[in-house]
Amino acid sequence: MAANDRAAAPGKSGGSAGSDGLMRASLSAVAPGTALRDGLERVLRGNTGGLIVLGSDKTVEAMCTGGFVLDVEFTATRLRELCKLDGGIVLSSDLSKILRAGVQFVPDATIPTEETGTRHRTADRVSKQVGFPVVSVSQSMRLIALYVDGQRRVLEDSAAILSRANQALATLERYKLRLDEVAGTLSALEIEDLVTVRDVSAVAQRLEMVRRIATEIAEYVVELGTDGRLLALQLEELIAGVEPDRSLVVRDYVPEPTAKRSRTVDEALAELDALTHAELLELGTVARALGYTGSPETLDSAVSPRGFRLLAKVPRLPGAIIDRLVEHFGGLQKLLAASVDDLQTVDGVGEARARSVREGLSRLAESSILERYV
Repeated sequence: MAANDRAAAPGKSGGSAGSDGLMRASLSAVAPGTALRDGLERVLRGNTGGLIVLGSDKTVEAMCTGGFVLDVEFTATRLRELCKLDGGIVLSSDLSKILRAGVQFVPDATIPTEETGTRHRTADRVSKQVGFPVVSVSQSMRLIALYVDGQRRVLEDSAAILSRANQALATLERYKLRLDEVAGTLSALEIEDLVTVRDVSAVAQRLEMVRRIATEIAEYVVELGTDGRLLALQLEELIAGVEPDRSLVVRDYVPEPTAKRSRTVDEALAELDALTHAELLELGTVARALGYTGSPETLDSAVSPRGFRLLAKVPRLPGAIIDRLVEHFGGLQKLLAASVDDLQTVDGVGEARARSVREGLSRLAESSILERYV
């Protein structure tokens, strides 16, 4: 098939993360604009129904009885015609060929399933047993269902998905606006050395909220296929820099390890990711995820940034140099007070780069203060 007609072929699942990844790959393979989705919609319009396994191996072959061995190139029209036969279809693992048609699948009858119809029950059991995605086209209910490792997803019309996606995008725009406000306030407070744990937690909270909404919209983009191109562009523009900022905030403020408490940057990011939506609304819980106690007294206690986030805003400053500067000076306030000569003492920072860092931090300090008070 042509490259623009086919999404990446799904593979087998491997654990919870693997199952989620397989579902995304499977949704991409059957998204609008792909040849497979075109074929499935032809089957639906033809009112014949169908059962298609998206992959093949020895386990799939052992499950097939009867039918025909074809091994022909996949096309939407061939899929439509072959679904007129009262049997299932097996595609190659890369979805480029139709391997079998008119077959009867005989999965393990002891595999539990909540489906009732014969076709849907078979699709659910086959997907669980072989690990490949299975598509069931219902003749009576007129819907296309995707079965992936115990999960069932009904493929919706693009208009319905776009409606929900646009609502989510409007929500993301509002949250991103609020994130920009609290992040700007944090920058000004950092310059004045007036940051509290509450301020840091508020920024981390908003970053996580924006990230989660963006993840939800990204799922819609996958389901929409070619119909989601404009949505993907809008999403990319809105969340540019959010993921790096999330890491930089944590690197700036994760507490220094002590005998009683120790948390790495990766651990703090994982803790934030693991928070439920209800927990994310509580600043104390967010503070605990970052490595603080989360008590009201702790939220109002002062903290000082290391300087990763503001240094990352200085143009053309490599990450390795940022790490050396932070390690050498130990904190943002010392960086702000450092002269060009002081900056040159850091390995890899010559006179030109030292002036660039000095001028860059000065401009950031000036603009942050102006944005807060003007």
